[in-house]
Amino acid sequence: MGIVVLKVVLTPALIAAASLAGRRWGPAVSGWLVGLPLTSGPVVFFLALEHGTSFAAAAAVGTLAGTISQAAFCMVYARLALRGPWPFALLGGCAAFLAVTAALIRVRLPAVVFFALALAALVAALILLPHIRHERAVPAVARAGESAPPWWDLPARIVVATAFVLALTEASAALGAHVTGLLAPFPVYASVLAVFAQRQRGPAAAASVLRGLIYGLFGFAGFMLTLAELLPRLGTAVAFAAAVVVALACQGVSLWVIQRAAATRPPRSRRQRDRRPVPSQPPRRVGPRA
Repeated sequence: MGIVVLKVVLTPALIAAASLAGRRWGPAVSGWLVGLPLTSGPVVFFLALEHGTSFAAAAAVGTLAGTISQAAFCMVYARLALRGPWPFALLGGCAAFLAVTAALIRVRLPAVVFFALALAALVAALILLPHIRHERAVPAVARAGESAPPWWDLPARIVVATAFVLALTEASAALGAHVTGLLAPFPVYASVLAVFAQRQRGPAAAASVLRGLIYGLFGFAGFMLTLAELLPRLGTAVAFAAAVVVALACQGVSLWVIQRAAATRPPRSRRQRDRRPVPSQPPRRVGPRA
């Protein structure tokens, strides 16, 4: 019950923060923000308090393996967003996540091996994601041709995400540590942000959200690896302190990469550089001289 309340309370704050960050710094930063272990981390913490560190470590290993499923979601959603509307892309991305999760249910590997597989999956997703130019890090309302979002935009995101979290929590309550860990990183927040970005600003914005999420998942994977390795050995307090340090270090590097990419304008071709507007001049008057 405590985990459900935590998710319900944390979801509106996280979605609001990610949405406002997306309006201020671009969709990639909002995706990066929801890649932080702000829900899965507290879930593992409560599991450690209620069921012991060994049970929580097993859930952390499952959540670490779920990073592979998240990478599959991002890659499939971004690809399908270029070919159809958001329901088509969302269903395809969720199907990819669930298919990879189903394949991992019976797989039991050490945390280090799952970490290596997760890194390989994230790198592959970055390579296979559509190469769409990063948007400039300026507010959305300042971009030419765009208007401010409607008043109901942020409340709608919060309601959809909260309902999604509740449904997922109820469905995974009795599935055990490993399966619960696999389902815990379901990209609830990323789904909401990607769908709203695609509806309002097109598939390029959705792809930016998902690319930012992938960058954020490197820190997520490091966080879960640290918990899986240190919880049974050093206890809850030391393990979580070390995991936070690892996650913040990874997130700092990934955020720097995102901001560098967002602030760098792609080079223009020679034709574009030479194409300068010619100032208009009044037409010359042609006629007989006086």
